[in-house]
Amino acid sequence: MDQETSFIVYDGIVVVESPLLKRKRSNKYGSVEGLPDEELVDPHEIERMYLMEELRPILQLPVRGRKCPIKPSIDEDGRVDWGAFATADFDEYRPDIDKPLYKANILAEERRSRIFIIGMLKDRIERAGNYNAARKILKHVLKGTIEVDDIEDWDTWLLAKDYLRVRRLEKQIKELKEKSKRKRQEEAEKFWRSMGC
Repeated sequence: MDQETSFIVYDGIVVVESPLLKRKRSNKYGSVEGLPDEELVDPHEIERMYLMEELRPILQLPVRGRKCPIKPSIDEDGRVDWGAFATADFDEYRPDIDKPLYKANILAEERRSRIFIIGMLKDRIERAGNYNAARKILKHVLKGTIEVDDIEDWDTWLLAKDYLRVRRLEKQIKELKEKSKRKRQEEAEKFWRSMGC
């Protein structure tokens, strides 16, 4: 096996270069002539910029949910500095959770997905040419003359099940929102009475 042997000149004598010597490697990310490496962009920043560009479509997707106005600060070690959290001030600042409204929002999410499924089933039934028959069956289901489980066509059965589920969800959502509204009104009246108004 041929290995390249490198020689160096030391005090006028040509000597074989020691394998213990390490050559100084150049910057693996490259360099700019006339500019020190410390002034270049950090390799981690380059990687972050690359990932931001590659993942841009995913990062731009809309996100549901509420964002809390309280954000804890991060100390220099990267740990969460809770500061005033879990103190009396924080408990006064943080609003109580409105459980009926929270449940109504969860049910509204389910209702939205069921409506989407109903739209897909409707398109599927229309392509099969059974839409008029499915509408008649759905009317009888709503009147109560036909039970949902008596429907033989799979798509029509799913359509009727989801349609009835959406109606029940709408009723539950309305009841929960009314309950939440009554609760807030009672709390407001209690507050104003305590203020002497």
